[in-house]
Amino acid sequence: MRMSMGQVGRHLLGLGVAGLTLATGGATFAAELGQPAPWEWTLQQSASPVMDNIVWFHNFLFVLITLITLFVLALLVIVVMKFNAKANPVPSRTTHNTLIEVAWTLVPVLILVGISVPSFRLLFLELDVPKADLTIKATGKQWYWSYAYPDNGKFEFDSLMAQDKQPRLLGVDNEMVVPVNKVVRVQVTGADVIHAFALPAFGVKIDAIPGRLNETWFKATKTGMFYGQCSELCGKDHAFMPIAIRVVEDKDFASWVETAKKKYASGGTSTFASAAGPTQ
Repeated sequence: MRMSMGQVGRHLLGLGVAGLTLATGGATFAAELGQPAPWEWTLQQSASPVMDNIVWFHNFLFVLITLITLFVLALLVIVVMKFNAKANPVPSRTTHNTLIEVAWTLVPVLILVGISVPSFRLLFLELDVPKADLTIKATGKQWYWSYAYPDNGKFEFDSLMAQDKQPRLLGVDNEMVVPVNKVVRVQVTGADVIHAFALPAFGVKIDAIPGRLNETWFKATKTGMFYGQCSELCGKDHAFMPIAIRVVEDKDFASWVETAKKKYASGGTSTFASAAGPTQ
């Protein structure tokens, strides 16, 4: 079925309007801090130094691969237009060009070196845990999280998905609470199977493995609620063990700690990993 030029134009215009609407809509929805948004097509807003670097590195790579793609496309167009049988009936018999061969070897190497420098810098930033102001132990269980605060009274509580809270599938009954602009070291383990502690706005993702204590860190630079999820397939309810972190001011955190000591008081003795080292 043939379409007239007018019909083609209207279809292209419709696609353009739809794309613009999607882009502007995605940008509008993405303004919500700390949680995913409908039609979101960018990374979540950053709320930590690590995520700032991840966003920068992502944008840097995007520009780089776009330039490479356009360059390769231009070469293909030149080859098709200049060296087809009609435009070039007597093809060149050249089989060797030292300059081109050196260039197509050195340029990719230089590009990879240019990528590796910020890549390794980002990896070192993520893995080199600075001196912590607060240590929290997160234990993944089937299918919820337990949080312990060994530096603030050694209390521990479970955090389960709440059916009556928003956002859907991310709201929990008891959030992890941390102070703003403080280095929080998170020690992660699993109680049964492998889970993964992931929170996009902080640039955090680390496996929770039974019998092993992994650690990561974040420094929240904004107050508010931030959501993540277990990102390791861990069983039938894998999709229903969200992570919710509430970032508050120092005075509010101190007040919450005093309340939590009473609310989550436990008569048993537990061994936790603290900022100063293992304590009994």
